[in-house]
Amino acid sequence: MLKCRTVWRKLAPLARASSTLCRQNVRRTGLNHGRIPADLPAVHMATGPVEGGKENQLYVLLVGAACLGGGIYAYRTVRGDQKRYDERFAVLHQATREEIYPSIQTDAPAVLQPEPQVAPALVDLSPSPTDDEAVALSQTTEPLPAAGVQSAFKLPSHAPYLLIGGGTASFAAARSIRARDPGARVLIVTDEPDLPYMRPPLSKELWFSDDPAVTETLRFKQWNGKERSIYFQPPSFYITPEELSSAENGGVAVFTGKKVVHMDVRGNKVKLDDDTEISYDKCLIATGGIPRNLPVLERAGEEVLKKTTLFRKIDDFRSLDKFSRNIKSVAVIGGGFLGSELACALGRRSHDSGLEVIQMFPEKGNMGKVLPEYLSNWTTEKVKKEGVKVISEALVKSVTYKDEQLEIQLKDGRLVKTDHIVAAVGLEPNVDLAKSAGLEVDSDFGGYRVNAELQARSNIWVAGDAACFYDIKLGRRRVEHHDHAVVSGRLAGENMTGASKPYWHQSMFWSDLGPDVGYEAIGIVDSSLPTVGVFAKATAKDTPKAATEQSGTGIRSESETEDVALSPVASTTPVPTATQKDDYGKGVIFYLRDKVVVGIILWNVFNRMPIARKIIKDGEDHADLNEVAKLFNIHDD
Repeated sequence: MLKCRTVWRKLAPLARASSTLCRQNVRRTGLNHGRIPADLPAVHMATGPVEGGKENQLYVLLVGAACLGGGIYAYRTVRGDQKRYDERFAVLHQATREEIYPSIQTDAPAVLQPEPQVAPALVDLSPSPTDDEAVALSQTTEPLPAAGVQSAFKLPSHAPYLLIGGGTASFAAARSIRARDPGARVLIVTDEPDLPYMRPPLSKELWFSDDPAVTETLRFKQWNGKERSIYFQPPSFYITPEELSSAENGGVAVFTGKKVVHMDVRGNKVKLDDDTEISYDKCLIATGGIPRNLPVLERAGEEVLKKTTLFRKIDDFRSLDKFSRNIKSVAVIGGGFLGSELACALGRRSHDSGLEVIQMFPEKGNMGKVLPEYLSNWTTEKVKKEGVKVISEALVKSVTYKDEQLEIQLKDGRLVKTDHIVAAVGLEPNVDLAKSAGLEVDSDFGGYRVNAELQARSNIWVAGDAACFYDIKLGRRRVEHHDHAVVSGRLAGENMTGASKPYWHQSMFWSDLGPDVGYEAIGIVDSSLPTVGVFAKATAKDTPKAATEQSGTGIRSESETEDVALSPVASTTPVPTATQKDDYGKGVIFYLRDKVVVGIILWNVFNRMPIARKIIKDGEDHADLNEVAKLFNIHDD
C-alpha cells in the first residue's frame, strides 16, 4: 500500500500538467465551451502524430498507471479486510458453539465445517428404498456426543419445514428434505435434551463396551470391532435455531428440551409448552412412542416407581447402568425384543459382578409372541446360559416395597424379591397432538392414520412409530423398528418437497441376544400364525459378530439391495430331512396366512433380506417351502 501512495505522489504533478496541456489542445480545436465545430481537421482522424499527441500519450500513460495502482491498492485492502472478518467470525462462532455444548471434547481441530451442499449425492432418491439406504443414515462420519438445553435460543417465528420429534424418523426426513432442496430451512423440535441419535445400541452394543466411561461418551464398538457414536451427526452438522431464518444456504436446526402441545392446522402453526408459537409451511409428526408400564406398578406407590425403569432413552440407559453396578438383583419384566436383549446384556455383566438377573414374562417361553414354540423354548435355554434366571408364565399380581427390597407377588403364588425392576412391556404411540390437530387415530393398531404417501392432513405428514400406514400387501400396519423409522422418515421428507411417492417398502428389524445369536425379520411375525421352519447346522460364521465382520458394517443387510433379489439362485445342495432337533443353529421360519407367506425370520442367517422381501412382495402360494428355503443357501458352508 505504501508503494502505491509513493507512486501516486510522484505522478500527480505530471498528471495535473498533462491535464493543463489537454485543456489547451481542446481550446485550440474549438471544444472549450462544449461547442462542436462544423468541420474538424481530417488529420485528427488519422493515425499519425498530431499537435499535442505526445502530451496526450503521456497523459494516458500516467492516468493508466494511476488507475492500475489504485486498483491494486483497493484489491489488497478488500482482501485483507475479508481475511480479518473471516478469522474474527470463526472465533466468535466457535465460542458460541462452546457455550451451547460445553461438555463436548474432540480430538479434531475446533473448526466448524458448514453443511456440505452436495446433499443430493448422500441420499438415493430411487423409488424403492432399501436396507442400505436405511443404514446409510446411521453410518455417517464419526459423530460426537452432544447434549444441552437450548432454551437460551430465540426461536424463529416461522419454519418452512417443522419436524416434531428428534428421533430417527425426524433426522431421516431432515436429510431427505435437504437432499431435494439444498437451501431448505428445517427446524426439529424435541422434548429430549439430546441431538438425534439411534436407539438400538442402547439395548445392544453399549452394554458390551469395555469403556468405563461409556455412559458419558456414548461411544461403542460394533460387533465388527469398529467404534462409533450413537449420534447421527456431530453438533457442527447443525445450525442454531436463531440462525435458521438468516442462513444463506439454509440448514437443519434442533431445539431441544421443548414439547409441542398444540397444533392449529388451519393456521399452520404450533404452540410449545412455554406458549411459544411457530408457524410452518410443511410439518412432520415423528413423536415416536412412550414406554408402557404395568398398571400394577403404577398403583404400587412412589417407592416402587423410584426403583422402576421404563427403558427408552439415553437417560434410561445411564440410570440402569448405574443401578446395575450398585445393586445385587434386577428383574426384567417382559419377554419381547427389548426385555430379552436387556436380560442377556445384564446377564453377561453378572458373570463378573455377581449381579442376579431375573427375566419374567407371561408367555411359556422367551419371545413367545413372535417365535414358534419350539424355537421360543430353545431361546429360553440360550438366555439362561447367559446367566439369567428365567421365570415363565409369570403374571404380576402386586408389587410392594419391604425391607429395602421390592417384592413381586405373582398370581400363582410365587414371590420374587429384587432391588430394581425394568419394565419392558411394549410401546404406546405418542398421539397427544391428535385432538388439537383433528387427526385420526387407528383404533386397532394405534398411531395416526395416514395415506399411502404418509400424509395425515394437508401439509402434515407422519413417520416412524407413530404412523399407522396401509401396506398394499399386508394391510394396515404400525411398525416400531429402526429400519421403518429411517425409510418412512426419508419418504415423508421427499413427499414434503413434492415427490408424491407411495410407501411400498417392506421394512425389516433385527434383534441380538449377544454377539452369538441374532435374527432378522420382515413382515408379520406372529406366533399365532402357522409357521414352517427349515434349519441347518450353524458354522462359526453364522453369528451377528461374524456377519458384521464379513460385511464391514455395523448393521446387517445393508450391503444388499432389492436388485439382488430379482433373480435369486437357489442352492443345489439337497435339503436334509426336516427333524425337530434341540440345536437350531441357523434357519428360515416362514409365517403363513391363507397359505401365503406374510412374514419371514432369518435365524442366524444374514445378508439375505432382499430375497425375503421379494418373496413377500410376490405374495404367491408356495407348495413346498423347503424349495423356497433353498433361495437362502442355508445348507451351503
